[in-house]
Amino acid sequence: MDALNGLANPPQLLALAAALGWASGIRLYLAVFALGMAGHFGLVPLPPGLHVLASPVVLGVAGFMAFVEFFADKIPYVDTVWDTVHTLIRIPAGAALAAGALGADGTTMAWVGALLGGGLAATSHAAKLTTRAAVNTSPEPFSNLAVSLAEDGLVAGMLWLSATHPMLFAIALVGVLALSVLLMVLLFKFLRAVARRLSGFMAGRGLPEAPPGHS
Repeated sequence: MDALNGLANPPQLLALAAALGWASGIRLYLAVFALGMAGHFGLVPLPPGLHVLASPVVLGVAGFMAFVEFFADKIPYVDTVWDTVHTLIRIPAGAALAAGALGADGTTMAWVGALLGGGLAATSHAAKLTTRAAVNTSPEPFSNLAVSLAEDGLVAGMLWLSATHPMLFAIALVGVLALSVLLMVLLFKFLRAVARRLSGFMAGRGLPEAPPGHS
């Protein structure tokens, strides 16, 4: 079980791998910085494949990017552009982090981690991108700020839960994934309806009237 050395037991490593994959789809730099700092100060014994996260260079780059992302993610439309660009970064990074958590030597567990992390990163990233695009249809900026702060807290909470209570994290992750799928389905329909209205408006037909009883 060399691939499962580093933390106390396999469930903790699996929880860590899943948490890193999921968090990478929402706050990649925060996840790397937080775990790296925890490893640097000995709060969390990092598995061999993630020792590099505690290096000063990685901490410096991740900390700077987390700082930039914190503000970029709270500006309407800038957040959507940022998320779109990071589609090419977050998913492979989530796969790599999860693979590093489960196996640093290219074993079967490393491939399991890559598939797990990449799939979770893709799911959380798609849910985030869809949610923020829907929120940006609101003319006021406060809902965008509130959602962004909620994402910050959720990522921090899930990472903490994975390191301290793996089984509770697993239950929470299932709930979050189910909610993510539901949001993607509902918000995709909403965004498609908005796109149809805008298309009709740009074509010169004007916005359709609201149904009776609606403002």
